[in-house]
Amino acid sequence: MCGIICVLSRKTRRATPTASEILALLDGALEAGAKNDIDQLAQAVTTADRLLRGDAGQLCMADNHQLIAAMTSRIDQLDAIVIAYEQSIEKSAGLQSESSQHALQEIIRAKDAIWELRNDRIRTAKLVDALAGQGASESARSGYFSIQQAFSGLDRLEVRGRDSAGIHVLVSNHGLKATDKQVKALLANRSEDALFMSGSVRMTENAWSFVYKAAAEIGELGDNTRVMRNAVIADALLRLCISQPNSQVAVLAHTRWASVGIISEPNAHPVNSEELEGKHDDAYLVAALNGDVDNHADLRVQYGLRVAGPITTDAKVIPALVSRKLATTKNLTDAFRETVAQFEGSVAIAVASATEPDKLMLALHGSGQGLCIGLAEDRFVVASEPYGLVEETLNYVRMDGEALADLDNPSSRGQVVTLSGANAGELSGVQLVSYDGREIELSQDKVLTAEITTRDINRGEHKHFLAKEIAEAPESFRKTIRGRIVEQNGMLTTALGENVLPKAICDRLASGEITKVRVIGQGTAAVAGQALAKLLNELVGIGLSAEALLASELSGFGLQLDMSDTLVVAVSQSGTTTDTNRTVDLARARGASVLAIVNRRGSELSAKADGVMYTSDGRDVEMSVASTKAFYAQVAAGALYACALSKALGKSSDRARHELLAGLRSIPEALVEVLATRPSIAAAARQFASSRRYWTVVGNGMNLIAAQEVRIKLSELCYKSISSDSTEDKKHIDLSCEPLIFVCATGLLEGNASDVAKEIAIYRAHKALPIVVATAGQTRFDAAAAVLLVPNVETHLAFILSVMVGHLFGYEAALAIDALARPLREAREVVEHAVERGGDANKLLEKIRTELGAPATRFTDALATGNYDGNLEASTAVRIVTMLRDTLASDPVQAYQRSSGKIASPELLLDDLTSALTRGVDELTRPVDAIKHQAKTVTVGISRSDEGLFDRKLVKSLLEAGVARERLSYRVLKIVADLDAAVSAVTGFTRYQIEGDIAGGSATIAIVDRGGMSKNLTSRVDRNSQLVGTKRRVASDQEVLVARGRSDNRTVIMVPETKGGQTTGITLLHVMFHDRLPATAMRAVLQGYDRRYDRLVDWVTETEGAFREDRLAEVSVADLLILPISDMADHWRPTK
Repeated sequence: MCGIICVLSRKTRRATPTASEILALLDGALEAGAKNDIDQLAQAVTTADRLLRGDAGQLCMADNHQLIAAMTSRIDQLDAIVIAYEQSIEKSAGLQSESSQHALQEIIRAKDAIWELRNDRIRTAKLVDALAGQGASESARSGYFSIQQAFSGLDRLEVRGRDSAGIHVLVSNHGLKATDKQVKALLANRSEDALFMSGSVRMTENAWSFVYKAAAEIGELGDNTRVMRNAVIADALLRLCISQPNSQVAVLAHTRWASVGIISEPNAHPVNSEELEGKHDDAYLVAALNGDVDNHADLRVQYGLRVAGPITTDAKVIPALVSRKLATTKNLTDAFRETVAQFEGSVAIAVASATEPDKLMLALHGSGQGLCIGLAEDRFVVASEPYGLVEETLNYVRMDGEALADLDNPSSRGQVVTLSGANAGELSGVQLVSYDGREIELSQDKVLTAEITTRDINRGEHKHFLAKEIAEAPESFRKTIRGRIVEQNGMLTTALGENVLPKAICDRLASGEITKVRVIGQGTAAVAGQALAKLLNELVGIGLSAEALLASELSGFGLQLDMSDTLVVAVSQSGTTTDTNRTVDLARARGASVLAIVNRRGSELSAKADGVMYTSDGRDVEMSVASTKAFYAQVAAGALYACALSKALGKSSDRARHELLAGLRSIPEALVEVLATRPSIAAAARQFASSRRYWTVVGNGMNLIAAQEVRIKLSELCYKSISSDSTEDKKHIDLSCEPLIFVCATGLLEGNASDVAKEIAIYRAHKALPIVVATAGQTRFDAAAAVLLVPNVETHLAFILSVMVGHLFGYEAALAIDALARPLREAREVVEHAVERGGDANKLLEKIRTELGAPATRFTDALATGNYDGNLEASTAVRIVTMLRDTLASDPVQAYQRSSGKIASPELLLDDLTSALTRGVDELTRPVDAIKHQAKTVTVGISRSDEGLFDRKLVKSLLEAGVARERLSYRVLKIVADLDAAVSAVTGFTRYQIEGDIAGGSATIAIVDRGGMSKNLTSRVDRNSQLVGTKRRVASDQEVLVARGRSDNRTVIMVPETKGGQTTGITLLHVMFHDRLPATAMRAVLQGYDRRYDRLVDWVTETEGAFREDRLAEVSVADLLILPISDMADHWRPTK
């Protein structure tokens, strides 16, 4: 995963607010706070925040330390007022009412605005001050404001990847010349770096290009932006350029998780369009890429791209090919679109052009990537995720890389956007087209509103979002039960209100009309739902059938024709889970009543339910892929529903509900106590997590729920396939593999605790490694490798603390496993730094050898102690050790040749060394908040470059004729798919088998199958088995050929079948072509087959000067595909 950030602006059209306006609003907010008028307070602060957005707001605060000090003082007071007001509501311990709910929502609005004033407006003003310097002009502040916005976006997107980063600044309308004395003094040799490394400058007629980059295998979040920010501050030439009165700035930035090409500054994006020995008048562009261009190597060869050796990233083909396309296609949008249409894989692309510096080009194709266009004041802020742009705006348009503009035309999949600086920030400045050039209407209803603010995505002092979110679990739990537990006659009871638990459902429970409760969800939500079902069964006994199951299981196997006797409780963090929502629809249609436990207000699920209990405050954002705090809030909500439903049934005692609710109130404090034990949990994780390959999680009773949730998180965080079993059943399953066993054993009573202790002793006897979570004071588990203690809480709720320990253990285990990769990262960094600028391979190898010894020794020492046994494949370890040994040998190339059996060279040795280290790093990397490469099933890791091709009729005909998929190279498959639009019917086929030496002329050919009209045709092959003529050409070139029979005039498509690089057969399809096609469709066909479109354009423009594309619709499809290009060109010549 990588992250893209772009900023394109125009001159502000709003008057600069005055300091007195801002302070008056804040003073008004303070006055409203003194009167407990939270609505007015929130409105005033929100208005102040809105006025301070954009260039106008920045100019108001520019170098205005007095204003910022006065604002900060008032913001501090407002913070205290809002916190006190929230606490007063909570201390009232009253029933949640509509008014209290409204007040809580206004508190959230006020907190958001106060946070944004302090951390977005004031903080940004100070950072722009630092970038621009004291007394900077308005144009300079505007330019540096755009740069700062890009830095802020990069800081937030770094969770997607941070091994390298770059920021490109394109400055236009500055009026400077390269020959100016001041410019020459500052330029030095910065325009001569062919690798486009940090500090490089390029000067074109329309705009100047500045780039700043950082690349570091090892580092922390924020390191790269810190390095680049310092470089920007130090760049006097950039400052001179931006400070000119009419200067305009476009920013393109990127943070990278390397997938193609080593980690290095030359490979850091953005990359530019320059080629070696390029022409002076070549169009100049820069580009950034998320995803992989799977066919980048083929494109380099096909177009003969001349790229500097150290630049190996696939992103380089993007600007280079667009630049070449602009030599024949003058329209920038068309050149960009036609170029990206050639790329295979799931990609998100951003391009800036010096030819038209007031535009930015975006492309999105396939699934797995994202691009969001933020509509800010006088600015577009583009980001890979909404959280990259919410500092400046909550309104954005999300591009759709899977959208088909024409359902019958797969080539229309994907979208291309042109952003115009003249209308920056407005929907009218966004031009949206499909990949095949069709305009797509963009209306206001396509503008989305982000449901998060920067307050939600701030990590604070935490290293990872996961740690932050686990730490927030107590507060999330507390907010979920807030105002929903009241005391009546000395007993605690639930008070949920009509919107949460409608009276109609209570009445139907009381009357016996509802006899079944089905709690549904998917993943963690489904596990949390089990708590509701178990607690309800504990309270009610046999008076009700309560069961928890996956939503997909209920919809697939549990639906009845009449479900009017069923209450479905749907649990979902987002409220958008497809399986859950679909099951709710199916159950409701059969008469079921529905309650929902959901975090997001206004979600799809909340609209479907009869009653909704929002967890936390209805906006509990989780940034980490592994969701944690949602589980605690869902369990809390489930326990409240269990008590309320049992009360409605009249089946359990008030005392039982009281004890459970009292226990719920104690959980937040107990969770805080568990958080304080993190050091001991971390110690256990570091000691044991790395040594065992197989893990399992066990529990019994309510702890079986904990075991299932912990299993999910350990699997997600540590990238292991982990089982979850009953404590007593484990000895019957897989103790022979000597696993690490995480035992959830909190809240056990005497007899159960003794039984679990016996099981743990059995585990240890079988050389398993049990780590036990137990309640403080429990002394029975001395057979365990480690015992992690938690506070004593209500027995039925103690499992929640097991989950907290499991979440923390998973986090610390992921860090411990990831730390094992450090020696390999250090070794790879040695190689990367050495080869970054290229050079003589022998000298580079010697340099690497002098620095490789230390990390190599650290790795081999740890390997010898067994630290890698649990997480590094044996074959990988052997490969790494072998490569390190060969590299450090006295004659490394000779040693490598002996061990590998290859014809060795220094280059090949370094390639294989880097490959081995990379494989080891990949196996050990645990990114915590994100998903590592191998898990991205539709993007980088195993991106299917044949995505969307198999739905073409012509491809289907080929496969139906019996051609094995593996015998079709991707290139052949793609050409056949591109030809599909030209074919009206397939009337028959003949499949040939080829044997022998094709190049030597001794190969033979035989018919192995026929179908359709081919059955009635005679063939020369029946008389002569020698491979000759057109079929020999197809077999030799391994290229698809469209042809017409000399004698019968039938049109055919010949498709080579290959295996291991050798042609093994040919399938000949008899086809009928459409007579004519629309010009755009015909162009797409010709572009895909034998480069006929480009060749035709070249031939025509050589003599006519221009090529009229509309005439493609006037010429026979078959002729355009088959006749010589020279003949086809005659159709574009004027008739005499």
